[in-house]
Amino acid sequence: MKPLVFLHGWGQSKQIWHEQYQSFADASYLNLPGHGGAADSQAWLETLIAQLPGQPCILVGWSLGGQLAMQLAAQYPNRIHALVLVDTTPCFRIQKDWQHGCADTIFRGFEQGIQDHATKTMSRFFALMLHGDAIERAELNRIAKASINRLTPTSTQALQQGLELLANLDLRPILEHIAQPTWVVHGQCDAIIPYAAGAYLAEHIPHATLHRFESCGHAPFLTQTQPFNQLLESWCQTI
Repeated sequence: MKPLVFLHGWGQSKQIWHEQYQSFADASYLNLPGHGGAADSQAWLETLIAQLPGQPCILVGWSLGGQLAMQLAAQYPNRIHALVLVDTTPCFRIQKDWQHGCADTIFRGFEQGIQDHATKTMSRFFALMLHGDAIERAELNRIAKASINRLTPTSTQALQQGLELLANLDLRPILEHIAQPTWVVHGQCDAIIPYAAGAYLAEHIPHATLHRFESCGHAPFLTQTQPFNQLLESWCQTI
């Protein structure tokens, strides 16, 4: 199997993939700039491409990490063998011609929140990630405790940069140029990025297939770990 690399989403760190560490022990788990103790950077794509393996890899990107993964696949096709896009989108915010985005009220709340009380805001965001999953509060708390790297929180600069990317990126024009095999994975009840956004990716990326996780929110790799890991391993072995 080709080298496997995982990219997390906004405000999190590579610790979010803790449920994958054992099943994919040989994989690389990267921190986005300014996340999880990584240095801040003005050039996120260049920082990430420098950390990829020398041979073409399978790049697993979740949420904002998936948007960055699509850009890397389009700009550096010889470095990316295949893509796995987990609950991601070509365009995060609602536009006049794009109704599958995050509501403005939610987005503005995060913008204001990271200025006023970043820790409380990130806790709210994590709870929203798991909205739609049929799990008890005790299990939600267990997942949060295991997933959040509290020792090295995301820098304020990185949080702001990430929000700017989420606000401004519109990757719809590049989808037809993503030539790699692509597996799109999306929770049906995602409260952050609607399932319709994942379906759009699967329809417009030429060699894409779609898997829907029923009764699942924004992070199927956390709440439906075993089937996610099994399906990921099986798909990677077929390409």
